[in-house]
Amino acid sequence: MVDVDSAMRTSAYSGGKRRGKKSDDDKQKEKESRLIEPFNPAEHALKEKAEAYSMWLVIVYGLAVCVFMRYSFMPTLTEPERVLWLLPVLLAVTVPPLHKVVMPSKYYDLFTFSNWFRACFLYVFTWLALSFMLVNPPMGDIAAPAIASGLDIEATDGVESASWSKGTYTVGLNQDTVEIVLGMAVRDNVDAENATMVASVWYHGELLEDSEGSVIGNLTDGSVVVGSLTDAMADYSAVDGNWTRGYAKNTLTSDQMGPKVAPRSEDIGLAWDLGELGPGEYEVRVTLSEVGDPWEQNVWTASYRLVITQVA
Repeated sequence: MVDVDSAMRTSAYSGGKRRGKKSDDDKQKEKESRLIEPFNPAEHALKEKAEAYSMWLVIVYGLAVCVFMRYSFMPTLTEPERVLWLLPVLLAVTVPPLHKVVMPSKYYDLFTFSNWFRACFLYVFTWLALSFMLVNPPMGDIAAPAIASGLDIEATDGVESASWSKGTYTVGLNQDTVEIVLGMAVRDNVDAENATMVASVWYHGELLEDSEGSVIGNLTDGSVVVGSLTDAMADYSAVDGNWTRGYAKNTLTSDQMGPKVAPRSEDIGLAWDLGELGPGEYEVRVTLSEVGDPWEQNVWTASYRLVITQVA
């Protein structure tokens, strides 16, 4: 029998033999890895000063590129283009050469790859952040007005069911025809009332006869000119009765609810009386535009489906 103490001694002896002795080179490398590099205050201060100069140089460069793109390049375009972000991003490769031209060699020679990576990242971030400021209100406006939350119809007798999903409004009737009052709302980041709207309703590729083409006009005071239907277009809130999609809670004030199609108080609601319509598939085309900055026209278009079916 072997006691526990003898077994542990034998195991320790065997393990030591298997590990073997370290070579002189391994011992020297291990010793060097434990050494702490001497601290040079003068060299450290010089590098800190170089990085500070680099930071301000990159920020000024990003600001210059942003101002050039906003006030010189963007006015030459009429709509968003890929070059608006591709060109500034590609200019990041000019950050190291810019340092070499502007900064003294005693600073430039201290930079490594990590410094160039941080400088390029700071440049892109500076350009991106300042661009958001210069193209959005109050400095600019490149976002076109849009339909706030799709379409809706006024709840009337004869409408058995209604649903809205992914640009399609499906209405089920329990009679042959019903008077359809179509609701929509315009939303913009600055002033939706000054937008211009062109809307039309199509049936099997042809304009409805009673629409006489399109809805064209200014949305001031929540009304537009609608061909022969001028009197049929009214402020969304002036429509009597309820809207089929219902109302959203806590959207306007604590005790007031707004329709789901126009939940915000800034939305300009519109109601369009399409007259008596029967089963079929209709297309509602909407174009909204405004005078923007720097672009003269910010345009938004959309096409919705109005599907009317008859249920038993």
